[in-house]
Amino acid sequence: MTARTIAIVGTGPTGIYTLLHLLDTGLPLAVTLYEKGPRAGIGMPYSPEMSNRAMLANIASIEIPPIATTYLDWLQDQPDARLRSYGLDPQDLDERQFTPRLLLGEYFRDQLMALVDRARSRGHRIDICEATEVLDIQSDDAGLSVMTADGRDGPFDRVIVATGHAFPDEDEATRSYFPSPWSGLIEADIPAVRVGIMGTSLSSIDAAMAVVNQHGRFRRKGDDLRFDLDPASADLRIVMMSRSGVLPEADFYCPIPYEPLTIATAPALAACLSTPAPLDAAFDLVRAEIIHADPAFALRIGLGGLDVDSFADAYFAAREAADPFKWARANLDEVEHNKAHKITVAWRYALLRMHEQVEEIVPDLSDDDRDRFDRGLKKMFVDNYAAVPSESIRRVLALRDAGILSIMPLGEDYDMTRDGAETVIVHDDRTERFAVFIDARGQKPLSTEDLPFPTLRRALLDADHEIPDVAQDYSLLGAGPFSGRLCLAAIPYLMHDRPFVQGITACADIAEAIARGMATGRRRRLVS
Repeated sequence: MTARTIAIVGTGPTGIYTLLHLLDTGLPLAVTLYEKGPRAGIGMPYSPEMSNRAMLANIASIEIPPIATTYLDWLQDQPDARLRSYGLDPQDLDERQFTPRLLLGEYFRDQLMALVDRARSRGHRIDICEATEVLDIQSDDAGLSVMTADGRDGPFDRVIVATGHAFPDEDEATRSYFPSPWSGLIEADIPAVRVGIMGTSLSSIDAAMAVVNQHGRFRRKGDDLRFDLDPASADLRIVMMSRSGVLPEADFYCPIPYEPLTIATAPALAACLSTPAPLDAAFDLVRAEIIHADPAFALRIGLGGLDVDSFADAYFAAREAADPFKWARANLDEVEHNKAHKITVAWRYALLRMHEQVEEIVPDLSDDDRDRFDRGLKKMFVDNYAAVPSESIRRVLALRDAGILSIMPLGEDYDMTRDGAETVIVHDDRTERFAVFIDARGQKPLSTEDLPFPTLRRALLDADHEIPDVAQDYSLLGAGPFSGRLCLAAIPYLMHDRPFVQGITACADIAEAIARGMATGRRRRLVS
């Protein structure tokens, strides 16, 4: 049987899991992997260019689909000195532990190399092109070709675009303004001035860590964490801001793998699309699932009298009314107690299990229902599944106790402008000026116009696809010669219709669908 020739553009988690699942198909393979960075297999969020040792991954071994080994097994095989250099005690490793991102990147690198060795031992041809940026993807009768600075590679039977997240280039940053935490902030020297950070999520906390680690250090005594500011940096102040001004909550204990839902199941939610008011019907199921799981919580927020447009307001009401740091302390105490005693908060677990099921019907909602979903349920689901490591909350509280960090709620109406080197925020008749500003609001959905491959971009625009249309195996639909031959597995281009397509588990799911489609040759529409 002739080997399938495949190009994988990007060697982060999506690219690695794609190779893993392609090997499981049993097809003979000739795979070329392209990595823009200097080392294949690490992934942008886990690379030294984008992270430092203080930044924590928001996923533990128990949630990471294993590749050659589980993440915990890999950690336990590492030298003690290496683990301690990352702040880990070799005796305290466990499957629910959050570790530094850089260490997780090294795991993925090692796993890719193990996969490549396995593939070659089975007779597959695997080539890795590091420090190689793909400039364009072209098509002709022979197949698809990949254009790099060194020329044309191919033809390939299939090209899989697995480029991961995409943020503004470092060229857009200045010494006082960073359009994302990944646009040169890690290498920048930040002076001890008033620093503004747009956002209060884990990305925003990471941005704060990148700044404060230049001006002092965290010190631990027992269970207490404090931050000591260098005397020369006494003027450092950090203001994190968002519309609501709430901090994320700490990651909570729950059974993994997830237990099945009782009411808001995938078939029941799919059936909502046949009703006159699909989103309202879906919310009825969400509400019923929560009432079934945790009637006390439902009674406390009056869930029985809420609808799809009022639930999110009730969900956030107490938190928005509270001091964010006092809420964070109480929440941290709660989740740490629950972890120690393996207690699951039923309403939190119900929301966590439902968000991916609800996501399946989002592409088929009307524009009006999609707007309503984005304003309400989406924010609530994201808040629930984007809980952050407890250590991140401890660091936030230590910075607050040191008098360095504050939080500013902006409300719905504010203006942000640049005035020379300063960033100016105007809200509620107040003017706030920041000598350094970091926009840390995270990944935004991207459209066809944002694709970095000109020939592919032109083919999609000529077909009037402002948003790429993909099948269940992530192959392009209605894209002329690229249809069925190019798989778009880059998460930013999928977020319009899959608002929760984030994280390593999503990467693994996408990769499995691509390999399954290649093995069976069947493809159906996924989103449009």
